[in-house]
Amino acid sequence: MRLRRKPWIDTAILDYADFVTPLGGDWAALTGHWAEAFGREAPLHVEIGVGKGDFLTELAARHPDVNYVGLEMQQGVLYFAARKAAERGLENLRLVVFDAARLTELFAPCEVDRIYLNFSDPWPKARHAKRRLTSPLFLARYRTVLKADGELCFKTDNMGLFDYSIETMAAEAWQLSNVTHDLHALAEADNIMTEYERKFSARGAKIGRLVARPSVEPV
Repeated sequence: MRLRRKPWIDTAILDYADFVTPLGGDWAALTGHWAEAFGREAPLHVEIGVGKGDFLTELAARHPDVNYVGLEMQQGVLYFAARKAAERGLENLRLVVFDAARLTELFAPCEVDRIYLNFSDPWPKARHAKRRLTSPLFLARYRTVLKADGELCFKTDNMGLFDYSIETMAAEAWQLSNVTHDLHALAEADNIMTEYERKFSARGAKIGRLVARPSVEPV
């Protein structure tokens, strides 16, 4: 759901320029140069659809040895993630207002070690299937930017999308592991919940989770 635009954020977000590339910012200079942007060589992990940043800021705080990039189309939402990153002083985190459909313009081939997809829009109507972030179109983009041993971590409360994703990934020759239709039943101590995950879980919804690797050539 698209939130109502807050014009004041367009100026306020500039207070966090050390952490965020806002709408209209010079992101093109970052392509293929993320190690330079962070000032160090480190594994590069990317979350698509950061929201207000609870998941990614906690992840970055727990793993200072990893470089994290968060992508979000809605600047009004990303502002809150940028503020959290600044408050926690997360020098290993960068945020970009960006459409994931252009992912291969932001990252060079084989530049990314891991991609996170958390509670993406399910786009339930068949005519919108190509917009799903686990559609063949998007899987091809992930395959391009991920390293040979890279991986995609996916969580959702929408079992229709989860089953679609399993079928699509298998058809596109991705290797699946850690597949569960009830993540919280596993009580994994290192699971970091997103804002949506907490909300849906409180309502009794089950959470699907899988890890996929594009180590096999597409069919």
